[in-house]
Amino acid sequence: MKFDKDSLLLYAVTDRHWLKGRSLKEDVESALKGGASFIQLREKEDMALDHDAYLQEALEIGKLCRSYGVPFVLDDEVELAIEADADGVHVGQEDMEAGRVREKLGKEKILGVSVQTVEEAILAKERGADYLGVGAVFPTGSKKDAVDVSLETLKAICEAVDLPVVAIGGISRDNVMELKGSGIAGIAVISAIFAKPDIEEATADLRKQCLKMLFPEKEG
Repeated sequence: MKFDKDSLLLYAVTDRHWLKGRSLKEDVESALKGGASFIQLREKEDMALDHDAYLQEALEIGKLCRSYGVPFVLDDEVELAIEADADGVHVGQEDMEAGRVREKLGKEKILGVSVQTVEEAILAKERGADYLGVGAVFPTGSKKDAVDVSLETLKAICEAVDLPVVAIGGISRDNVMELKGSGIAGIAVISAIFAKPDIEEATADLRKQCLKMLFPEKEG
């Protein structure tokens, strides 16, 4: 799938902790129905699947996302992303180096890279990133090793590189407006969608708030 920065508007990162008897596919489809524009399949270490189960899950979620015309990437798992023919992969600073990932993926796949500084952002662009994930912009319990990134640093990263930036970390409908004017292309969330009792409704509401934040001139 060809990468379009507009797809980063509302980037949903999966977490099976909140399934409550439902399947991950059901929860992802609810998010897609609510307006999620990008899906990242992320499996935490404490809920790790074996290779075959993870591959099957990736194939299933990938097929679902294609039916909605929404990009689908895997978190960290470069080889599995290739095997599952996902649209791409997202890697952190502690994962496979971005240049090597780009070599493995080829030019057509999507590569996202997590950064916390301007220097990391510039390097990620040089090594072939299509977009950057920056955070944590707010306190978050979803990732224990998340590094806090100030609004000033977020703005500096957006100004330093001509790559779309998605903010992540502790973002909710109640604080998303604080990111107004930062230069981001969208937000990435986990619990703000998947921890809610009505995922579709929560996604639709968050999408509205995100649009207000990004395009205040269109209000009213």
